[in-house]
Amino acid sequence: VLATSSLSAETFSAEVWADNWFEMRVNGEKVAEDSVPITTERSFNAESFQFEAARPMVIGLVAKDFKENDTGLEYIGTGRQQMGDGGVILQIKDAAGETVAVSNSEWQCLVIHTAPLDKSCESEANPVAGQGSCSFDMTQEPVGWDLIDFDASDWPQANEFSAREVDPKDGYDEIDWVEGAELIWGPDLEQSNTVLCRLTIN
Repeated sequence: VLATSSLSAETFSAEVWADNWFEMRVNGEKVAEDSVPITTERSFNAESFQFEAARPMVIGLVAKDFKENDTGLEYIGTGRQQMGDGGVILQIKDAAGETVAVSNSEWQCLVIHTAPLDKSCESEANPVAGQGSCSFDMTQEPVGWDLIDFDASDWPQANEFSAREVDPKDGYDEIDWVEGAELIWGPDLEQSNTVLCRLTIN
């Protein structure tokens, strides 16, 4: 919940479903974090919460798919060894219940962890991050990316995915998603592991 001295502050309600984990910020201040740790196997759940903010505001969403290490794989060394896949959907409404934002391709999403860069890593008998087909690409969060005055003009638009592609589980069906709310992620559901998504609401 944001403390604000502005008389124009409003109360908003948000609903988010993520595979596997998210943190939501408003103008750089954290307002919510997934209550289920990312290390929980199959941590699919929806979160509903309220926050106060004044427009214009930037919604900053950090979304992560679980990976055991920088190979980007999960269940390493078992018969289930695989690249996990991500996906996140959200909607934000004002105090009157009017929709003010939904996740869709109008958002901009920057991938800051991509792995493995070669999908054949998935079938390696002994995958080691950074070796052979298991190379990865990782950058830090840009300073101030979740603030109003940040220049995100070179960020790509979010990629939309169907529910069939993401196969959202537990919690997703408990939310009445408004028309136009889409599952978004980086360009590849499997290789994009950490995604920063932002939207300005005026």
